[in-house]
Amino acid sequence: MLEQHAQGTAPDGLPFQLFTLQNTQGMRVQFTDWGATWTSCRVPVNGELREVLLGCKLEEYPVQQAYLGASVGRYANRIANAQFTLNDKIVALTANQGTHQLHGGVNGFDKRRWALEKCGENFVCFSLHSTDGDQGFPGNVDVTVTYTLMEENSVKIEYAGKSDQDTALNLTNHAYFNLENAELGTDVRHHRLRLNADFYLPVDSEGIPNSPLKHVVGTSFDFRVAKPIQQDFLQGEQLATKGYDHSFVVNKAWQKPCVLLSSPNDDLHLEVLTSQAALQVYTGNFLGGTPTRHGKQYADYSGVALETQCLPDTPNHPEWQNYGGIVKAGEAYYQWTEYRFKGND
Repeated sequence: MLEQHAQGTAPDGLPFQLFTLQNTQGMRVQFTDWGATWTSCRVPVNGELREVLLGCKLEEYPVQQAYLGASVGRYANRIANAQFTLNDKIVALTANQGTHQLHGGVNGFDKRRWALEKCGENFVCFSLHSTDGDQGFPGNVDVTVTYTLMEENSVKIEYAGKSDQDTALNLTNHAYFNLENAELGTDVRHHRLRLNADFYLPVDSEGIPNSPLKHVVGTSFDFRVAKPIQQDFLQGEQLATKGYDHSFVVNKAWQKPCVLLSSPNDDLHLEVLTSQAALQVYTGNFLGGTPTRHGKQYADYSGVALETQCLPDTPNHPEWQNYGGIVKAGEAYYQWTEYRFKGND
C-alpha cells in the first residue's frame, strides 16, 4: 500500500513530499523527496508497531547535522584534504569538515530535492542530476535510489547511476537504528552486534585512514561472535573517535548477512545484506543535540548507523579501488542493501 501527501515547507519554498509504504504484515516505512531520506521504520513486535529509526520533525531534516536517514553522495564518508588525483589531474573538492570533505560536501545529495521517478504499491524511486563540477567532482552524474518494502518485513535500497566522465561515486543511506526505542533514543550500546568481517580500517581523530587494513583478531573491533557493543567500547583506537566510527570489509556480503544487530532483550533483530564491499559502523558518538521527533534532543550513542559503502578516502588509495569508489565514464553504477527485521509479532 502506498500513500503520498505534501507537508510543510522545504528550503526551496515547496512542500516536502512524503511517501508511506505498508505491507500486509503491518510494517510501515516513510520517505521524503528531500535528500531521498528514510524518515521512519515501524516494525511489528509483540503485536505493536515499534519505531526503529532515529528521526526528527520534517522541517528539521534540512538543518540537523547528523544526516538522519539521508541518501549520501556523491561520495559517502571522507576524502582527505578534499582532493584526489584522477587520470593524472588533481581534483579539488569543497571542504566541509575542516580541510576534508565529508559525505559529498557543503551541498551534498542529502541537501537536495530529489525528483520522484516512479512509485508503486511497495516501492518509491527518486532521481537526481548532479552537474559537472558539483562540489568539485568531475562529470555529469544521474543517480536513482529505489526503496522497496518487502512482505517479509525488509527494506531494500538500490542505488544506480551513470557519469559522462570518470569520477568518484559512493552512495549510501545514513539511517540510525535503535531496535529498543528509537523515539527516545535509548543507549544503543546495550544492543548486541555481530559482523561478518575479518578486517577493519584504522583512522585518526578526524576519521581519515592512517594505516592499511588490519585484522580484527585481538582487537576491540572483533565482532565475529556477537557481543554487546559496550563490551569493548572506547578501547584503544576508538578513543580517537569517541567510539566506533570505522569501516569493515565484509565477507561475501551478498551471500549471507554481514550484520546481525539484536535488541537488548532479544525481541527484535536486524540483518543486513549488501552488494557493497564495506560497512561503516558509527555508534552515534556525536549525536548529542540532534533533534528528535518530539521536540527533544537525542544523546550521544542513541543509535547506530550501519552504512554500506566502499572504503573512506578510496580516491586517494588506488590499492582499495577494487572495492569500488571510482566509476568510469558511461559505466553503470549499481549497489543494493537489504535491511531485514525479525521480531516477535
